[in-house]
Amino acid sequence: MENDNTSKTFSEIIKQLKEFVVAVFDISRDSDKTATIEDIKSGIYMKGTSAWVLIFSILIASAGLNTGSAPVVIGAMLISPLMGPILGIGLSLGINNIDFLKKALTNFAVMVVLSLLTSFLFFSIPMFQNETNELINRTIPDVRDVIIAFSGGLALIVALSQRNKSLNTIAGVAIATALMPPLCTAGYGLATGKWHFFGGAMFLFSINTIFIASATFIIVRFLKFPYEAYADSNRRKRISQVISFFALAILVPSIYMFYGLYKKSDFTQKVTLLIEKVKKEQGILILDVNTDYTTKKIEFAVIGKSLSKDDISTFKQEMKQLGYEDCNFKVLQNAGNIETINKINEIESSFLSNQQLLVKKEAILLEKDKEIFELKNLLSVKKEKVFPFDDIAKEIKSLRPEIEEVTFSDAIKTNFSKTDTIPTFLIKWNKKVKTKEKEETSKTLQNWLRTKLKSDKIIIKEDH
Repeated sequence: MENDNTSKTFSEIIKQLKEFVVAVFDISRDSDKTATIEDIKSGIYMKGTSAWVLIFSILIASAGLNTGSAPVVIGAMLISPLMGPILGIGLSLGINNIDFLKKALTNFAVMVVLSLLTSFLFFSIPMFQNETNELINRTIPDVRDVIIAFSGGLALIVALSQRNKSLNTIAGVAIATALMPPLCTAGYGLATGKWHFFGGAMFLFSINTIFIASATFIIVRFLKFPYEAYADSNRRKRISQVISFFALAILVPSIYMFYGLYKKSDFTQKVTLLIEKVKKEQGILILDVNTDYTTKKIEFAVIGKSLSKDDISTFKQEMKQLGYEDCNFKVLQNAGNIETINKINEIESSFLSNQQLLVKKEAILLEKDKEIFELKNLLSVKKEKVFPFDDIAKEIKSLRPEIEEVTFSDAIKTNFSKTDTIPTFLIKWNKKVKTKEKEETSKTLQNWLRTKLKSDKIIIKEDH
């Protein structure tokens, strides 16, 4: 009896645990298939407002890539309508709607052409043609881009299929999948004639497009969205065949791309581990490591202890054990190697040139300092010659002994429409001199000074 109760209790726990897991991961309970289909259908069109928003967001993203500003690029991705036609392709395949598929593909083509044309025109301006890291990073896709695109597509369609849509999820997917930067980079490649930029960027855009559409197709079928109804059974069969062909045309390249990028990333990672192992065991410096998965080529330069043929054979064997046969090693090494010497000479030449340039700039700065010092002295001498204050003050004193003190300054005066500098003499009189006499004498002295110094601006004031 006790065993029966224990067995029953255990079964209830398993049942409750199963219900809990289902409740956590079930996405069909709150899905709204009809509303999701309508939302995606309404978002595929690249005309009117959507077309202009796309153009403006492409311009913003291009400017962000040109300046290397990630926040600007992110802002452009948030406002762009690029995701609509791609979701439309995945949805139309999932519900067997050939008419909707045609519309989605047409608008997708319009979207790509508008994006490439806008970025091409932007980057055709010479001042915007410098390479930045933001542009370069969009030309070398790897397996992580596949994971991001597929996971982002899954997250997006799951969020869109729910009654209570998560705007944060939709915005996050728009940023993470980064459809816009590759198109802008492709436009940059077209404008500058750098075809490796165009090819790499379009490859990355294709990865994002295919895996987002594939993720949409998978979730639509998982949630059992209703198929499009056709009265004619023969037409329904033909459409089903066409849709199946398109679905395979998307899914098969997806698998092939994923495998190819995975192998490329795996090859690069294993070469990096091998290089680190060689550096540690041999105690050498390795520079300029280049790998090419297509040709299995591994190239690097060695500074220090030379590597023997046996060492290179060992590396080939280790790469074979890691799953990559017939790797082609090209090692630049030893003091007699012309290419290595050239690299070292280039570095030394660059260093010496920089040092010479610094010495030359220091000499120029010293010469400029000397010229400034001489000009200051010359200016000081000229000022003394132009205005011999001591001599004039003595002459004033000899003309009017009752003057006790003379002060000179340049007063700056403005009436808010014009600013002028007024040479001003302040005269301090003996207290015994009467006011009328002061005024007459000051006027006489002012006329005398204006004649002597050849300036009608000079004025004399009483220093109280």
